[in-house]
Amino acid sequence: MLSISLKTTLFFTIFICASSIFAQTKVPLKLNKQNLYAGIEVGAKGVKMSIIQMGKNATTTGLFNAIKDTSVNTDFISFTPSTFTATVEGLKGLYNTALLDYSISANRIYTVVSSGVKGQAEVYGKQKDIQNLADTIRAKLHEPDRQMPVIDAMQEAILSHIGIVPEARRYSTFLIDIGSGNTKGGYFKNGNTKELKLFTLNWGTQTIANATEKRTEDDNGIANYKKQLYRVLVGDPDREITFAVNESGAYNMNDNFAFSGGIAWSVATLLYPELVENSVVPITFDELSKFSDKLGNNFAALSPENLTRNLSNEVVDKNIVLAESKKVYKVFNQKSLLAGTGLLLKIIRQFEGTQEKKKFFLVKNGQVGWISAYVNQAIKEN
Repeated sequence: MLSISLKTTLFFTIFICASSIFAQTKVPLKLNKQNLYAGIEVGAKGVKMSIIQMGKNATTTGLFNAIKDTSVNTDFISFTPSTFTATVEGLKGLYNTALLDYSISANRIYTVVSSGVKGQAEVYGKQKDIQNLADTIRAKLHEPDRQMPVIDAMQEAILSHIGIVPEARRYSTFLIDIGSGNTKGGYFKNGNTKELKLFTLNWGTQTIANATEKRTEDDNGIANYKKQLYRVLVGDPDREITFAVNESGAYNMNDNFAFSGGIAWSVATLLYPELVENSVVPITFDELSKFSDKLGNNFAALSPENLTRNLSNEVVDKNIVLAESKKVYKVFNQKSLLAGTGLLLKIIRQFEGTQEKKKFFLVKNGQVGWISAYVNQAIKEN
């Protein structure tokens, strides 16, 4: 199933292990509840929570253990009363999990609103919904002073880069996070982590899917969905991607292009089940294109049961593959996978060079990465 050359595999190994061991330590830290922190983010698709254990001297080493990473789909950016209520209840439930099940004190539970939600609220004039959400959360949690900042695209991109990319690759890697409501990322210029060349798109997996659904009218079949998805992608997203890529100057300044976000995790999990325990996997445009075709034309082959049954490497733990692939389908269905993969293909295509070949990677634990950087920043400020 894998078509990864030895050279690519070696480079990929170096990419993960370089310098600070890719933020998340490979050696489990002894569980100490005093070092546990939780980050809860209201995103476009739902509410996500990461529980992490910071290592010794975490503010300088950046080492952490991912203890739990979970999400609740609430579709907040639909901005309806039902999705508002679902988001409030989803956040409250995750907060109580951190507080009661993991004994994390309230001052170590951080709550934020993502840049994707901010962008969609601005598009539809729903900024008051974000303020109402924050006020409702404070009332529900009985914490009138709880901070619930709205993270902008620049902040999120910087935190993601610092939390995900190893220091040895920091200045040669362009990181792109494809979220539900938007896409953001960039690269650090001139060896300075305070100077990020920002890359943003007003499109994410969910916004592409929503735009496609609006075009399908009464025909909900996959064939029509694929046709309408193509029309969406060659429209405003294509023009925006082309402009953003050209304006970034990233092609000449970077060797490595790393993609994070839910769709990156999903594709990596379903396309490379043999690499289920790897945090980062390499990918090519051709491999991603074939995967997209399979999503649309042979979706059953990507079921958790078939992926597990067809594993060629007997060393791989089939139970882990089955569990991880099932997680994907709790978050994404066939249509949203097609939408996110289509957007990912469009972006990678723009960086495919004829003179100089770039290296592309999918990062599975990007959410944990930026939360760890956010926690580090909060610890320093306090």
